[in-house]
Amino acid sequence: MTRKLLALVLFMFSVAMFASNNTYIPQKREFRGAWIQCVNGQFIGMSTQKMQQTLSYQLDELQKDGVNAIFFQVRAECDALYKSDIEPWSRFLTGQQGKAPSPYWDPLQWMIDQCHERGMELHAWLNPYRAKTKFTSALASNHVAMRSPGSVFSYDGLFILNPGLPENRDYIIKVVNDIVSRYDVDGIHMDDYFYPYPVAGLQIPDEREFQRYNNGIRDRGDWRRDNVNIFIKECGESIHRIKPWVKFGISPFGIYRNKRAGVEIGSNTRGTQNYDDLYADVLLWVNNGWIDYSVPQIYWQIGHKTADYKTLIEWWNRYASKRPLFIGEDVERTVKFADLNNPKSNQMPAKFALHSQLPYVNGTVLWYAKAAVDNVGNYGSMLRNHYWRYPALQPRMPFIDSKAPKKPKRVTTVWTSDGPVLFWTKPKGKKWSDVVTKFVVYRFANGEKVNLNDPTKIVAITPETMYKLPYNGGLKKYTYVVTSLDRMSNESKGVKEKIKL
Repeated sequence: MTRKLLALVLFMFSVAMFASNNTYIPQKREFRGAWIQCVNGQFIGMSTQKMQQTLSYQLDELQKDGVNAIFFQVRAECDALYKSDIEPWSRFLTGQQGKAPSPYWDPLQWMIDQCHERGMELHAWLNPYRAKTKFTSALASNHVAMRSPGSVFSYDGLFILNPGLPENRDYIIKVVNDIVSRYDVDGIHMDDYFYPYPVAGLQIPDEREFQRYNNGIRDRGDWRRDNVNIFIKECGESIHRIKPWVKFGISPFGIYRNKRAGVEIGSNTRGTQNYDDLYADVLLWVNNGWIDYSVPQIYWQIGHKTADYKTLIEWWNRYASKRPLFIGEDVERTVKFADLNNPKSNQMPAKFALHSQLPYVNGTVLWYAKAAVDNVGNYGSMLRNHYWRYPALQPRMPFIDSKAPKKPKRVTTVWTSDGPVLFWTKPKGKKWSDVVTKFVVYRFANGEKVNLNDPTKIVAITPETMYKLPYNGGLKKYTYVVTSLDRMSNESKGVKEKIKL
């Protein structure tokens, strides 16, 4: 072999290796979420019709992008984007706290219906302790801070439900139970706002509560963490008592602890910490099974000086693997920064490559939905055409339920005036764990081995009991396979149907 040929072979090999390191392998099971927030005021002043049109458009685009779960913010400051007898209507919906929408509608119920029609999960997103944001100037008469002023403390322009008061834990859980009981949500989701983010020179005013409720805990930080720990444990237990299938998840700040003297489990980072600053011991919740999934908000770029993305995703993969782990991704920051190894590319390929390489990373949640919908930096196009091109099932949660449901019945092709349609019948289920909620449709060409582990063969995940088949003269043979999914995304055996299309 000549030197030139050898050099060419080595060059091609290096190119192939680089490409393989930046290739995202399709996953059959993957959580693909997006946050739709209200607290930024995007819906204030919108009519009912306009808001529904806006959300419908966002959901349609996100569905094309491959998203299979929505985190919809329904409680930003002890208020409600749903009909509540406990808390007032949100000003982020109508512009005035306590004012019902007109024409009347229930955004949470509407979003549940819309998401389920599209085969998506809907997780109701609540901020547990925040009772007033900085820019809210008027509270409704039935707001908790008005009814019970002693239940909150003021901090940097915020009102915070005091985590040191046991009755506040009960109050928040009452709100959660109300949602879980009355709405067909797939999950209850809470983000990173536990104790407030620290502000230099400001102290949390909880001396009285510490003296009264310390239960023998001498360290103030340990006591604050214990307050939040008790709440998380009791909240998860309460959710599952009402509906065992409703998932309870947390999206903590991206840094658990910084590694330094005396800190054994910490990342090589510098910045605000869940454990020490927000008093949120997320690893304890994961390792004790108090939550069903975690979504650390790793919003920084690869190469960030104080909070490197690669360092953090590898840390969470190593230490938070006892419950499904999804990664909170900042869309705008991802496309803003160049790949360190390929300056002509943004960091999306490198980040998705890391997802694919790390065994305990089970999905992604996009911050925020509108950035993907607006296709900032071509992010949405890359999802729908490459990374999330094929539909994906939700990751399994066998610690809740692991039994597969019954397979579909009477799978058959019916020729209609609109062409061939694949129909089937939903099997019956006696218990909640047996109830079928969706179906997976696979397509295999003539001669292909039927392999239900191949995600590229999935053509639909649908709540419907039918699928319109593409017809092209009846010249080619195909095998379609339909399976059932239950509430926890356990999959049944498949039923085949062969047809010429």
